[in-house]
Amino acid sequence: MPLFSKDQIKQLEPIDWVADPLKAARTTMKKYGLWNINQQMGSRWPIACVAVEITQRCNLDCTLCYLSEHSESIHDLPLDEVMRRIEQVYRYYGKNTDIQVTGGEPTLRKPDELCAIIARIRKLGMRATLMTNGIRASRSLLEKLCRVGLTDVAFHVDTTQQRKGYDTELELNVVRRTYLDKVKGLPLSVMFNTTLHEGNYHEIPELVRFFCAHATQLRTASFQLQADTGRGTLTTRADDITLKNTVERINQGSGTVLNFDAVQAGHPNCNRYALALVINNQAHNFYDDNRLFGQVLRTSKTVNWQRNQPVQSVYRFGLWLLKHPSIALRLAVWGSRRLWQLKRALITSRGKATTLSFIVHNFMDASQLDQERVACCVFNTMTRDGPISMCLHNAKRDGFIHQAIQTSEGKYWSPVTGSLSGTEQIIKVIPVDQLPSRFLRGRSRTIN
Repeated sequence: MPLFSKDQIKQLEPIDWVADPLKAARTTMKKYGLWNINQQMGSRWPIACVAVEITQRCNLDCTLCYLSEHSESIHDLPLDEVMRRIEQVYRYYGKNTDIQVTGGEPTLRKPDELCAIIARIRKLGMRATLMTNGIRASRSLLEKLCRVGLTDVAFHVDTTQQRKGYDTELELNVVRRTYLDKVKGLPLSVMFNTTLHEGNYHEIPELVRFFCAHATQLRTASFQLQADTGRGTLTTRADDITLKNTVERINQGSGTVLNFDAVQAGHPNCNRYALALVINNQAHNFYDDNRLFGQVLRTSKTVNWQRNQPVQSVYRFGLWLLKHPSIALRLAVWGSRRLWQLKRALITSRGKATTLSFIVHNFMDASQLDQERVACCVFNTMTRDGPISMCLHNAKRDGFIHQAIQTSEGKYWSPVTGSLSGTEQIIKVIPVDQLPSRFLRGRSRTIN
C-alpha cells in the first residue's frame, strides 16, 4: 500500500464536514474492501472516538511519546476554544460520540475547568473518557468528574514512563492496583493502556493474566504498539512487534484463543478487538459466531449502551430483543450452548462471570503513513479547523499546536506567548535548541 510523501503530508488538511457522516464512513469502507457484516465503522458509528487535547503539558517524559519537542512551551488552549472544539465534534458526528479528553496530561488543567469540559460533553449527549497517567487523578477529582458526567477513565501505565522504582510491567501492577482502588465504587468503566516496546513485549502474557484476575474492576485492556510519532527517545520498532504476534501473546496470557475478527473497527492493520468472558480469573472466548454477532451489532445500533451503566444497558438491550424475536431466538440457542460448554466453570464460580475487552492499536510512524489506513482511520483528533486522523495529527503536530486561535471577540490568541492581539499574525516557532531547559523533553533533553 502506498505511503504519503513528506510533501503530501504537509498538504493534507482536516476532514470536511458532511451531512451524513455514517454514510460517508460506509462509503470509505466499501471503497477499500473493508465492508462486511462485522465492520462497525459506517454501521454502528461514523467514528470510534475523537481526541480533544486540552493541554500540551505533561508531568512525565515517556521514552515513546506522540507529543512534540515544542509541546511544553505551548500555552494551554483557552477554555472557550476547548468548548468550541467539543461543539465541533458534535457538529461533525452527533450524539453518542466518544470523546477522549486528553493532552499531554489533562489533569494539569484546573479542576474546575476539567469539570466544565466534561459537563459540556455530557450536555451535548456525548461520552467523555479521561485519558490520564493517573498521577494527579485523585479520588476527589474523579468523584467530581463523575458527578458532571464522566463515563470512562483510561489509565496509561507502562515502563515507557520511567516511573521511579518500577523497572518492569509486573512491578507496575502495584500502581495499577492502586488506581483500581482509587476508582472502586465509582460509576466509571475503567481501561488500562500499555505501550508495547522491545523492553516489555515479553511481559504481555503475564500482564494479560493480571487483567483477567482483575476483570471485575475493568472493562478494557488496550495495547499500543511502539511507533515513532513524536519526541520519544525510542524510535525503530523491533521486527517481532507486530499485530499478529501481539494477538498470539494475548491468547497465551488469556489461556484461550480469542476471536479478533468478530468486531472490526476500521482497517484491520490498525485495530484489533476481542471480547473475553472471564470466570474464576480464566478467560473464555465470547464472540464465537462471527455472523450472528455481526448481525446483532448491526441491527442493534439504535440501542444506547452506557458502559458505566451495565445494568441499564442490558435492560435496554432486553427491550430491544423483544422487538426482534428472530434474533432473540438465535441468541437464546447460542446462549444455551455456551452455558452448557461452560457449566463446570460457572458452577465453581457460583454463576459469577464478567467480560473483558482486549484492544490492540497499531499506530504508524510519523514518516510512514499509509494512504489507505489514514483514509480508513477511526480515531480522530479535533483541531482548530476540524478533525484529522490521529496518526496524521501526530505527524503534523507542530503545525497544529502553533496555530493562532480567534476568540469570540475577534482577537487572536497566540499559543506561544499566551497573549491576545488585534490581528492574526504568523506564529514564530522557536527552534528547539533555543527553548529554555525547563521545556526540554525526549530527544532534546537527551541531546542537551
